[in-house]
This record gives sequence, C-alpha cells and structure tokens, in this order.
Amino acid sequence: MFNSDDDPQQCTKQVSRRQFNKTATTLGALAGFHFFPALGQKRVEKPTLAGIGAGGKGTADINGSAKAGFEIVALVDIVDVKKLSNLQGRMKRMGQTRTSFPDAKFYLDYREMLADLGDKVDAVTVSTPDHHHFHAASAAMQAGKHVYCQKPLTHGIWEARMLADIAKRTGVKTQMGNQAHANDHMRRCIELLRAGVIGKVKEIHAWTNRPIWPQGFAAPPKPEPIPEGIDWEQWVGPAPFVDYSSKIAPFAWRGWWNYGTGALGDMACHIMDLGYWAMQPDSGPRLSPQSVVAKQQGATDYSPPINSILTWDFGPSQYAAKDGFKFHWYDGYIDAHFDRDSWQLVKNGNEYNHPSEEVLEGMNFADYGSVIIGEHGKLFFHRSKNNWVLKTSSQVDGFEWPEVSLPRARDQDNYKEWIDAVDGKIDQGESNFSLAGPMTETILLGVIAQRQPNTPLEWDADKMEVKGRPDLKQFIQREYRDGWKV
Repeated sequence: MFNSDDDPQQCTKQVSRRQFNKTATTLGALAGFHFFPALGQKRVEKPTLAGIGAGGKGTADINGSAKAGFEIVALVDIVDVKKLSNLQGRMKRMGQTRTSFPDAKFYLDYREMLADLGDKVDAVTVSTPDHHHFHAASAAMQAGKHVYCQKPLTHGIWEARMLADIAKRTGVKTQMGNQAHANDHMRRCIELLRAGVIGKVKEIHAWTNRPIWPQGFAAPPKPEPIPEGIDWEQWVGPAPFVDYSSKIAPFAWRGWWNYGTGALGDMACHIMDLGYWAMQPDSGPRLSPQSVVAKQQGATDYSPPINSILTWDFGPSQYAAKDGFKFHWYDGYIDAHFDRDSWQLVKNGNEYNHPSEEVLEGMNFADYGSVIIGEHGKLFFHRSKNNWVLKTSSQVDGFEWPEVSLPRARDQDNYKEWIDAVDGKIDQGESNFSLAGPMTETILLGVIAQRQPNTPLEWDADKMEVKGRPDLKQFIQREYRDGWKV
C-alpha cells in the first residue's frame, strides 16, 4: 500500500481477482514496480495488440491500430456480446469488433489477459470509462506493454502523475487519444505561437457545447436487472459501487463523478490541447497552474455541472506575457436542466457558454474552438479545420516565418505515429504521457474546482496538493475498492 506521500519507487501494487491473483507473479510488474523492458523493442515482426474496451471508442481505437499495422490478438470487455440475444445501439459496434477479429482471444478482465498472454502481447489500447484508465494502463506498462490510452488520461490527478512516472521508468511507447494532436495544422500553429507571431501570450480561451449526456442529477436511477453477458462487478472495478442501470452504461457514465469527469474531462484534452502544448517551456518542468476557480450551474454530489466556466492562472513562463497568462474554459448549454423522468438534459434554446464578443471579434464560433490572445494579436483555431485565422497588429511586419521544428505524424494519424514509436522509427509520439500526464493533471484540477464552485484553489504541483485544503486530497487520490487497491 502507498499514497501520494510515499516515494513512488518504493510502492507495492497488489491486485487480485479470479485466477489472476495466482498468476500475478508471472507479470513481475504487479509485485512492486519491477518493470519489464518494452517487449515491442525486442520484436521484429508485426507488433501484437490487445484492445481493452472493445465497443464505443474502443472500436475506433482497435480498428485504427489494426489499419496502422498492429495484429489484434486479444479483445477485453465487460460485455460478452455472444451471450446477448439482441444487439442494439452501441452493442452493435462491439459485436462488429468481435466479428472483425474472429481470431482474437476474448477476456472479461484485462488483468487476466495480461497474465494469460504474457509476451504474446506487445501493446494495448485502453478505451474504457475513465475510472479504469489508470489500472489498465499501469498494469500493461509494468508488464512491458506499449500503451495507447483514451482521454482524459486518468480519472484522478495522482493517477496521471503515476502513469507519466511509470512510462518514464519502463521506456514503453505511449500515446493519449487526442487525435487532432497529430494534425499538421495544429503543429504548425504551435510553431508560430512559440516563434512569437502574436507576441507573448496573455489569455487562452477554449469552449465546447458538451455535455450532451445527463449531468446535474442528485440521486442514482432505480436499479435494473443486470443483462446476461454483462459483468457489472468488473465494470464498476476500482470505483465506488452502484447498482446496474442502463442510464449509467454504456454511455451516460461520463456524467457521474465516480466514473467520468464530465464535459471538462471528456473534451478539454481535445480543445485545450493547442494552448497547453504551445505554452510548454523548452526545458524544465512541465507547465502547471498556480490556481483555478470555477463558476457553474447544476453540480451535485453525484454529477458534474450542467454548464461551467473555469479560469486557470499559470503565472509567468517562457512564452507567456510578463505577468503570466490565464486559461479560460467554457462548457454546457446556458438554460439547460436535468429531467429525471427522461434522464436527460433538456435545452431551453441553443446558446452555450462561450467567450465574449470582445474575445471573438465577430468570428463565427462552432460547437467548440479556441482563441489564443497575445500582446500583438490573436490566433483563432478549430482542431477539425486547417484554415486557422491570425489577427495581428503591425508588429507582425518583419516577422520571420519559423522553420518546421516539430515532427510531423505519418499521414497525420495518431495511431501510425504510435506504431512508428513502437517500431523504433521515432522516439515517441508527440502526445506521449510526459505531455499528456501534466495536461490531464491541469484539467482534473479544474474538475476538483467544479466540486468547490466560486472558490479559488491554489495548487502546489510539487506536493500535489491544494494549499490549505487537506479535505480535497480525497479527490486528488481516491480510495479504491477491495481487490483493486494499490
């Protein structure tokens, strides 16, 4: 057992479930951070992959990895679709995944898969709900597997810090699933911003119209019988238990504090990516905020807010203005409310939180986007469009257009970038855990602020604590259920 006050090098991991506790020693890594070298570095043939989470986003991650060049040898999911009589909605995609890879061995528990297959697996994708990301990714990395993990990287701040640390120690190749990170136009904008095309940065604004799933409920739904073929105990995993309901899984878990991280956790790793990446210093520690505050509507003890506006203060840094910069986030429809009978958000109009007209200056904004404000102009960016817009002052006269400095992902494909790292063609993908971990920490600090609205929280990144608020430690590193404790 260990906690955030312990030395990570001395921590011991204990995992037990079904026959896995009998075979955990075969992984070595699960017996005290005794890491295997990255198995993929030893192989010369086509790298093998296990997909952890085979439906929903997992379908896209597994297919994308297969197209990039991985051989799919195992699938893991808490739903055994072959035991379901009627495949509807999201279950259809899981059935399609099983059909597409008929030779892949199927498991309900990723720990059993790792123990059973051993070095037959080089890499894994982790496409589970947020609350399983840490346990799945850490077990895989400690067993020497390369890891592609969906965003947000983890459910909690301590978990993100640990995954970045484990990735560094093991030397495995890692990637977070914020796909636009691989786009040339994002990387070009990073180069321009760092070269000073709009001067030193003062403000960053990013927004989304999410959530589009239920948030703001004050009590769980009524329990429902667990359908045959669903291992609900495994779905809940390390998180606090709740009775099964179709109103929780397979989609609406994002609106539960215990399992998801709301609209902020779901979308910020995409939309805040440009601004956060651009502000990374050339050397030294990764970027961390000094404080954060949230204003919002509709949060409860069970669920994130219906809408919110957050501001992080990052203070001075290499690419920031003299007094530092502030990062603003906006989400949710302004007049929405949660309807318990239909268990959904009901919109009263289509207006959602977004920057002011002073920030946007008449520029059309879509469902999401970002604006970087510097001392000499603005950059308007949409991750799905390559026609980003610069509005600059006369200071741009004589600006020296920078050379390409960031590596470009092959075919602008983050799965290909990851396999290129696994194959040794590049060192790491650009969204590896050394960047994805600190960015996730920043975003999840905002999630904690949503639990303390209108209260500025001062952050000590070195100690991993909110200054003067020991009561918030439970949200930085939470307790896990028996059988999942670390």
